[in-house]
Amino acid sequence: MAVRRVRGVRRSLITTALALVAAAVVAAPAGACGGLVGENGTIRLVRTTTLAAYHAGIERYVTSFAFTGEGKEVGSIVPLPAVPLTVERGGDWTLQRLEREVAPAVPEAARFAASGAAEDKAQVILETKIDALDITVIKGGGDAVGKWALDHGFFLSPDAPEVLDFYARRSPIFMAARFDATRAAALGQRSGDGTPIMVTMPTDRPWVPLRILGLGAKPDTRIQADVFLLTDHEPKLLAGGRGLTVGRSEPANASLLDDLRSDKGMGWVPSSMWFTHLPLNVAAGDLDYDLAISVAPNSLPRLTDAGIGAPDATVPRPTHDGFPVWPLPVGVVVAGVAFLVLRRSTRAGRVAS
Repeated sequence: MAVRRVRGVRRSLITTALALVAAAVVAAPAGACGGLVGENGTIRLVRTTTLAAYHAGIERYVTSFAFTGEGKEVGSIVPLPAVPLTVERGGDWTLQRLEREVAPAVPEAARFAASGAAEDKAQVILETKIDALDITVIKGGGDAVGKWALDHGFFLSPDAPEVLDFYARRSPIFMAARFDATRAAALGQRSGDGTPIMVTMPTDRPWVPLRILGLGAKPDTRIQADVFLLTDHEPKLLAGGRGLTVGRSEPANASLLDDLRSDKGMGWVPSSMWFTHLPLNVAAGDLDYDLAISVAPNSLPRLTDAGIGAPDATVPRPTHDGFPVWPLPVGVVVAGVAFLVLRRSTRAGRVAS
């Protein structure tokens, strides 16, 4: 019995260690942002481009909501990694300048749908109006956020409870952006015009929500988006599936930083940063992960921040030739641990027998 027990423990430890080796060494092809909710299907969120900028312990999350169609109201829910200090109108050309940096024409972005479910009570942390958007930052579990959405006229997709719980386990903070078509008309906004929003949050663990993009979409619907990162150092990245690749990863050029710094609310941009562009192109059914980021030179991105387990871990690969170097030392360490576990377990088995 003792021998059998030791062999069982040894098999379990070896399997776990090998899974970690695979996750750390095999950087297979990988695979921002909000799920659309509304009163009907006539208004669609046609494009969301995201910048996650991290500098001096502060993440600035910049995204733009552009709606098209007919109807009175529609909205979007965005998971956040921390409680915002401020939510304000973003710069007029920041996202466009980033898009121009990587391509003269940006691929059409994702289609979105649906929202939340069930019980409890969400806490409203912040409310503000930005152009035709009513912004509400709420805190609560998946059920609480879903109940809040229902109470405020949001419609829910069947997958909403699972997706909201997926985020609430990591962070109970969500931002709801509600678009008022009547107010947009009064402001002279036309169908397809975007409203940039900048969320400023203190956090030491930035991550970018990706799974929320597939909320309410059919499994074979293509989810396409552009994610831009600006960090003080070259970041280490971790995802959990197909579809996310690294288009560019390099020191940001002075022209880009100067242009960004001159935009509204972007005066914080320092003289040097690392620029990363990650295009996402994946079927909604395969988008069950987020993007985890490590911004500290001696730390690694966390599996929990990507919403995945070790066997699913994937390092986004460049679209051109190249291979991320940082997983290799981790793989060596984990392989060494596996060897020691095997050796000790073998000795214990001999003793027990």
